[in-house]
Parts: sequence; C-alpha cells; structure tokens
Amino acid sequence: MNPVLRGWSVDEYAVGLYPERTDRHSNVVDRALARQAGRMALWTSPLERRRLWRFADGVLAQGATLESESEDRLRARVAELRVTLPRAGLTQPLTALAFALVREISRRRLGMAHFPVQLMGGAALLRGRVAEMATGEGKSLTGLLPAITVALARVPVHVVTVNEYLAERDATEFGPVLEFFGLSAGWIGPEQAPTMRQAMYARDITWCVNKDLVFDYLKDGLAAGTDDNVRRRVLRRFLEGRAGIDRHLLRGLFFAIVDEADSIFIDEARTPLIISSEQQDAGEAVQYALALELARDLGEDGYRIDAAARSARLTAAGRQQVEQACADQDGLWRFRRAREQMVEQALAALHLYLRDTQYVVADGKVHIVDESTGRTMPDRSWEHGLHQIIEAKEGLAVTRRRETISRITYQRFFRRYLWLAGMTGTGAEVAPEVRSVYGVATVRIPTHRPVLRRNLGERVFRCADARWAAVVERIRVMVASGRAVLAGTRSVEASEHLARLLDDAGIAYTLLNARHADEEAAIVAAAGQPGRVTVATNMAGRGTDIKLHPAVREAGGLHVILTEYHESRRIDRQLFGRSGRQGDPGSCESMVSLEDELFRAHAAHATGYIARRWQGREVLPAWLGGMLRRVAQAAAERRNALVRFRTLEGEKHTDRRLAFAGSPE
Repeated sequence: MNPVLRGWSVDEYAVGLYPERTDRHSNVVDRALARQAGRMALWTSPLERRRLWRFADGVLAQGATLESESEDRLRARVAELRVTLPRAGLTQPLTALAFALVREISRRRLGMAHFPVQLMGGAALLRGRVAEMATGEGKSLTGLLPAITVALARVPVHVVTVNEYLAERDATEFGPVLEFFGLSAGWIGPEQAPTMRQAMYARDITWCVNKDLVFDYLKDGLAAGTDDNVRRRVLRRFLEGRAGIDRHLLRGLFFAIVDEADSIFIDEARTPLIISSEQQDAGEAVQYALALELARDLGEDGYRIDAAARSARLTAAGRQQVEQACADQDGLWRFRRAREQMVEQALAALHLYLRDTQYVVADGKVHIVDESTGRTMPDRSWEHGLHQIIEAKEGLAVTRRRETISRITYQRFFRRYLWLAGMTGTGAEVAPEVRSVYGVATVRIPTHRPVLRRNLGERVFRCADARWAAVVERIRVMVASGRAVLAGTRSVEASEHLARLLDDAGIAYTLLNARHADEEAAIVAAAGQPGRVTVATNMAGRGTDIKLHPAVREAGGLHVILTEYHESRRIDRQLFGRSGRQGDPGSCESMVSLEDELFRAHAAHATGYIARRWQGREVLPAWLGGMLRRVAQAAAERRNALVRFRTLEGEKHTDRRLAFAGSPE
C-alpha cells in the first residue's frame, strides 16, 4: 500500500453486473479489536496528518505550474489521465496531478481554490477514511477532489448527503467543473420517475440522499429476486435469460463519499429502512381506539414509563385491569399478550410520543421528526401499530398496518460498498464504533484558520421558566450590541414556545423548524445580518453556512445559544459550530434546565438529588451542570449504541424469517 494513498486500481472491483461486497460477519473479538483500532487511529492522527501535509505540498507544487497553462493544455492533461488512471490505478503521482487539476479548474470555474487542509481531507477520503473537518472548512468542495479523481478512473461515485437541497445544490454548483473533465453529474430528487433515477445513477458522479439511495437499492433487490445479495440476484436472472441490469436503478455499489457521516452511520442507524405493503383492513381503527381508551383509563399504578428506552410496561395491577375491561371483547383482545402489547403501545403513544416533539401533524398525516436533523421524514412510519395508534390519538384517518417486504439497516448497506469514505465535523466521539461496524478509521484534519469562537460556558437552571427568561434576556443584549443570534432548540414545540416569548418581549425573530422547511435556504441566508434572531431546531445544525454581514463580524460575530442538551454531544457541537467559521469571530453558550428531557430520562436519580441538595438556588454551579451533562449524555450514548448493535444483530434473525417466507433481504 502506498504510504499516503490507497494503491487501488480498477482491476480490484468485480466487473460483474452489480458489483458490491458480500456481507461479512464478525465475532466479539473482531469487534473489540476493531474498536481499539478506531481509538488508535485517533491517537496516531498526527502521524497521518504529516503524511497528508506532504501530499498536499506536492499538489500545491504541481498546481503552481498549472496556473499559467492554457485550457487546451489542461484538457490534454485530463485526456491523458483518463487513459492512465484506469490502467495504473490511483497511485500517488497520478492522484497528485488529478488533485492539482481539480483545484485549478475549481479556481477558474468557481472562483474557489482548495486550501491545503482540503487537499489533506481529499487524500484521507481516498485512503478510505472518515475525515473529521471542522464546520465551515468546505467539506463539499473537499469531496469534489476524490470524487472526480475516482470518476476519471471509470469508477462510479455516489456522494451521499443528508437532504435533497444539498444534493441538488452541489450537483448543480460543481457541474461546470465536471464538464471540463468530461464527466457527468446527477442528483436524485424525491419526485423523479424511475427512468429518470436510472439515468441519474448512470452518471459518473451522483449526489443523493441516504434514504433515497437505500430504498432504490432495496427496489433493485425486489426486482432481482429473493437471494440475499443483489449481485447474485442479477447474475441469476441474467443466466436464466430473464431481464438483466436494465431493470435496475443502480449500477452497483462502487465508491461512496458520505457527508455528515456520523449522522448517517450512527444517528440514523438505530432503525432499519423498510419497504412494505398495506395489509388488508381488519377493523383495526376500532382496535386502536379501544387501546387508547384502555390506556387512558389506567391509573398511575397500572403502568411504568421508561423514558430512556421510550417504552411503557403494564404492572400487575394494570394487566388485571385490562383483562377485566376486555372480558366482553373478542378477536385479539381474548389473547393476553396481544392485548397487553396493544395497550402498552397506546401508553407509549400517549406519554412518550408527543406532538411537535417526536412528530408533527401536517396535511392530515403524522410526520416523524428526526431529532438529529430536526427534519420531518414523511416516508417513514413507526412499526408494530404505533404509527396507527398515534394517528388515532390525533383524530386522523388511520392508515392500514403494513407488511414488511424488504428491509436493510444502514450498517449492513454501507458495508456492501467496495470502497467507503466519509466526512463530518464531529466524528471523534464515535470513531471506535465506525471502525468496528464499517471498517473505516477516522482522521482529524486541522482547520485552515485558527478558531476564534469563544465558549461562554454552560448555565443550568432549576426550572424551565427561569431558563427561557434568561435566554430572552441574552438575546435582547446581543441584538442591542449588533450581533446576530442563533437560538437552538431540541423540538418544534420548544422553538415555538421561545418564539411566543420573543413576541411578548417585542423582539423580532425568524423561526426555522420542520413546519418551515421550504424556507430554509432563505432563512439561513439572512441569519448573519445585524440584529437578526433565528430560532431553530437542529435543521440549522448541519449543512448550513451562515455568512456574516461585515457589521456583525465587527460586533463580534454570530452568537449561538443552546437551550437544551441532546442525547449526543456531537449534535451540541454541530450547533456551536455554526459560529466562528473560517476564522470569523463568534461565541456560544448553553442555557439548560433540570427539567429537560435528557436529565429526566437518563440521569433521573442524580437530577433529583441535585435539585434537593441545591434547593433555593436558581442557577447551579457550572461544574455541577457540566458533570450532570456528561453523566446523562454518556448514559444516553451507551443505550443508543446498544440499540444499534441489537438492530444489526437482529437483522440476521429477521433475514432468516423473511427468506423462509420468500422475501428478499
């Protein structure tokens, strides 16, 4: 292997009809060793950075000679690369030349030349790494370097993003650069017909959203048959003389560059993606209504709520009450476990799945809200009747329960790529798990300019009302000084509550949450203006670049207020990263309450003790608040990691059942 870049070549991948890796299974020892390797990769990052620096210096040296060359001469160099790269592979000299050409054409077409740290990040991606680059360092432009280089080697590339807006934006913005290299750009949109999607996947580089990509892969599997691997299904159909690759959307799983890799690899990995069909209506709406009625009638001694696990369980008294209430019922209500599961789902819907927090209601439908991104997921639904019970709770038309036809987890899907790399602003915390599950190490890339963001610390209030009052007052002070303010909330409900308080205080603001997703680009574009207050959920936490007005920069930059901690410290860091980007000034602080969900769900005993011990104090000592946050977030991370592990392991058993029933995946 080359000391800086992977010595891969086109000959390494199967030239079959649908290239992808077969599933690999690891034991406990393998996983433990891989996690330790992930930790060691972070410890050895300085050594790898030195090698990447040397590579970047070589690219810059070549780039200096390209600046004076004519476009005809540059086109001739590109034509030579298109012949040499597929034969020789991605060797260091050829890759350095390709990077230098991409940098020069980006400068001429886009007015943006890659910084040395972006060249380092691009080289790390070619090594099959997750490159941790601070927010604002230009990850999209960084990803263009390996994407074009690999595409010149005639390997299809998927650039995976977290929303359609970013996919369309990058494919369109980078189109002129790709055109110079004789490459085609495609992007996958939600309304595209299958023929259009197939044409987009046939392009050299395709920008797509993670969920769209996975669902299209599952559809390919359904079109091919019932074997456990799409490549084998396609080959089987080909050998049997039936329809071949032309029926499929993707060409295979070659090279993927995953933006916001920690969000996709970790945060979204707890739930499998499922293609399902509606079951026959068996009067289930009446059953859901009865389950809700029984759940509402239960006294507090009839059930127990586990907020951390987001589940409800009947006590002995509750089970007895349900049994007595169902004495005259028939159907599933005659079966003890079935009726108890139905009532427990209804209890969860009533007490744990709250409107404008876990979901919103729009157009007569329940839309799940992704906590890590703040965005709705209109094509997703909860399993085991929970979604239908929530619809009944909200008085909506109850959709039919769905039967699983095909399913796959993100862990299993992305491990099927022949080559995999990722970018994120917050990857260090999950580096061991990413290495263990996906086989990809994480390397930290330095910033182009020193980070000038000031952290003003954290304040933990005894009650939520005191916290909100302090937030409003801080916003008032910052606006008066000419600063721009971004106040981050954890839920739609919290964002709208803060908005009402700002109305009462006479402070103008802009609201960005799942209800205003269509206005996202305009809201973000104006968020850096003097005196501008933006109240936002996590929609403003990833993939957004808030550009500062000169007057705001002079006044001290963007001030970010975190009003509630998330289960993952990474999400908090993403929000703070909106300020102090690319050497801009900025500041951030946390204002939270002991009544927040994180503390109640994951550190209830410690929170209760602290509340009693420090009774009479409105604001807790900073050191105590920090300790409580670390305890609660560590507990949440452990539980979520266990859920992801069980999801991946449980998929093996599910596959056996689905295969027995004749369903793929």
